[in-house]
Amino acid sequence: MANRTGEVERATGETEVRVRVDLDGTGTAEIACGVPFLEHMLAQVARHGGLDLSIYADGDTHVDDHHTVEDVGIALGQALAAAWGDKAGISRYGYAYVPLDEALARAVLDLSGRPGLVCAAELPRERIGQFDTELVEEFFRAVTSHAAVTAHLDVLRGRNAHHMVECLFKAFGRALRQAAAPDERAAGSVPSTKGTL
Repeated sequence: MANRTGEVERATGETEVRVRVDLDGTGTAEIACGVPFLEHMLAQVARHGGLDLSIYADGDTHVDDHHTVEDVGIALGQALAAAWGDKAGISRYGYAYVPLDEALARAVLDLSGRPGLVCAAELPRERIGQFDTELVEEFFRAVTSHAAVTAHLDVLRGRNAHHMVECLFKAFGRALRQAAAPDERAAGSVPSTKGTL
């Protein structure tokens, strides 16, 4: 398959974001976005997704983390879409279950060209450190909307909010890796009877 990379720069009155994705990387992450917990989660996506991520963001975190988290998600989604292009030869679907101690999460993805998110994550705390747990769903909504991915993300059980969110990001990374992987039997065709995704 051709070089599967995507780069996006996004600048608004609230944030400046630069994202580079290499779908065929080794799981390395260079991330500085001013939201430490998100940086930790994005490193999980890179490592367990087997993709290289370079993300820089400068946002109005003195107001709230919301704008930065959402705009990083938007730019990441756009970079992913650029990296897989017309999706010829990819597997399209991916799923993963990931445990982390007492927590268990599941991610099921379809690189369908139709954005959609179902996120069921009942977290026991409103904050993990300084991170607002409401932003977990906001991040994934931004990614899936701008990557045009259908995603069902579920935290199936858990007590520790950090564990629950971390295993969800890891599951997302593993499912993304599987969905974006080349399908050797597809002979470079788009995985849809419509001929396009």
